[in-house]
Amino acid sequence: MSEHEQSFEEMLEDSFKPIHAGKVVEGTVIDVKPEEIILNIGYKSDGILTRQEYSNDKDLDLTTVAKVGDEMEVKVIKTNDADGQVLLSYKRLAAEKGNKRIEDAFNNKEVLTAKVVQVLGGGLVVVVEEVRIFIPASLVSDTYEKDLTKYEGQEIQFVVTEYNPKRRRYIGNRKMLIAEERAAKAKELFERIHVGDVCEGIVKNITEFGAFIDLGGADGLLHISEMSWGRVENPRKAFKVGDSVRVLIKNIEGAKIALSRKFEDENPWKEAAERYTIGTTVKGRIARMTDFGAFVELEPGIDALLHVSQIAKEHVEKPSDRLKTGDVVEAKIVDFNESEKKISLSIKALQPDTPEDAEAAATEEAPAAEEAAAAEEAPVTEEAPAEEAPAEEAPAEEAPAEEAPAEEAPAEEEKPAEE
Repeated sequence: MSEHEQSFEEMLEDSFKPIHAGKVVEGTVIDVKPEEIILNIGYKSDGILTRQEYSNDKDLDLTTVAKVGDEMEVKVIKTNDADGQVLLSYKRLAAEKGNKRIEDAFNNKEVLTAKVVQVLGGGLVVVVEEVRIFIPASLVSDTYEKDLTKYEGQEIQFVVTEYNPKRRRYIGNRKMLIAEERAAKAKELFERIHVGDVCEGIVKNITEFGAFIDLGGADGLLHISEMSWGRVENPRKAFKVGDSVRVLIKNIEGAKIALSRKFEDENPWKEAAERYTIGTTVKGRIARMTDFGAFVELEPGIDALLHVSQIAKEHVEKPSDRLKTGDVVEAKIVDFNESEKKISLSIKALQPDTPEDAEAAATEEAPAAEEAAAAEEAPVTEEAPAEEAPAEEAPAEEAPAEEAPAEEAPAEEEKPAEE
């Protein structure tokens, strides 16, 4: 055999593509198993692509992503391993391409969309073309979110705000997009709404003093005092986060929106004058106590004052000596002021008079009668006993029929009356 002639083995060897670690080659799938793919890469040995070198998903079944005959571009990571095979990587080649993709997105401030593949204590992990990008919890939303597990498996949008391939540090920011979107919606909202408008909102947050309602671009405050015409003790018992509520725009001051659920057509005072006329007997629940009396809720939105002096005929030092919050009481309406939305009640007015009450009333009225008479008549010493007569005589009020001539002859005609 001449020196120019080649053996079959030599010709076969020359027909193979030269490969080395790091080279990118084309291959054809000749076999697929759940954990590995076998490729013909035009070399004397087939190439092996394992699950770990195909994807970051350790549970991925490779039979679901490749089939015999598929063409694939892969990167050689090792030639002639212990079994004489060539080890390949699809993931590393994709990551290199992904790095370029992330770099371009970072430089152009492009909005990316990717699936959340992992939820960590400090944030979310998404993958873009085999590049893992971390989104810190503080950059996931424009509000604090304690539980991030709801994002697992979801596709979210974000921008890359930090790109450092040397340290393999890629940081995403979703909060920025949400803030920009809300700013645009807020601008549109403030151009559209006016004081007095009624709109729908979603309860976003609840505090001790009220609830913040998302109106679709801006939040409004529904103060506890504006949640109902009736009394609301605890906002968390009246609403829960996520509730859809109908609210009235009460006031707009700059970027602040004050809301109310006190709709005028539901105002309990509109026809209160007909229901609560003076002299009417009503029942109500004691809503709160003070040193000077108790406030009785007659219906949601209408409270009446039961003054301490009207709790009982006998002297009551403090309302709490006789009553407590939650008690149901029956009382008479003794005053109604519609303009000031005030109603006064009296339990004492419903209690029957006793002989002791009449005597006490007469004792209290006598000094007043004496003062009135002294102011009208000239001071005459002889008349003093005549004024004391009501204490012994039966009807004190009938005396004036005999006393009528007293002005013409005061001294002489009053003596028989005394006898």
